[in-house]
Amino acid sequence: MARTKAKPEHYVDNKKLFVEMCAYLDRVKAAEEADDPKPRITEYIGECLLKISTRLSTKPNFINYTYRDEMISDGIENCVNYLGNFNPEKSTNPFAYFTQIIYYAFLRRIQREKKQLYIKHKALETAVVHDEMVTHGNEGDSGDHSAYVNLNTDYMNDFVKTFEAKEAEKKALRVKKKGLDAVVEKIEAEEAEAKLEEQE
Repeated sequence: MARTKAKPEHYVDNKKLFVEMCAYLDRVKAAEEADDPKPRITEYIGECLLKISTRLSTKPNFINYTYRDEMISDGIENCVNYLGNFNPEKSTNPFAYFTQIIYYAFLRRIQREKKQLYIKHKALETAVVHDEMVTHGNEGDSGDHSAYVNLNTDYMNDFVKTFEAKEAEKKALRVKKKGLDAVVEKIEAEEAEAKLEEQE
């Protein structure tokens, strides 16, 4: 007699999560109608958010970051903030909804951390250039105890170039957008003037 392999259970039961989400959203709606405070998220929903966030952080594109705990926390925080935006009429898949939210929360955290790394590097670079590095030594101790910092590494040079290029690209897009906004406003003003002239 051949044994069939049991289908492995997924770490989050999507159907149960959907039922819990629907019940929670009904309680939120009832609380809003009664002008009561928003009800707490159920234990099960909270556990699911933690499991999804933790599991997603173990994917190859996220696992090696030193700030994985912050990424997980950001993912959970974003899910809690946008819990009420889940629409059971549009989707019966809350797992995908929360995974998407967490994924983009992770990307935002990575960008923030890269920006902080850039700022730290530039501050250290400036301190070295201006010779503000403090020499350390004890009283009565002879000898040079100045710190040597090698800022000329290939990794940091590439990182700084890439970061500055992306920032310049973002700035150019903002300027271009502002220029387009000005053109649109000008066209709208001209159209409004033309309508006023027609009415007279």
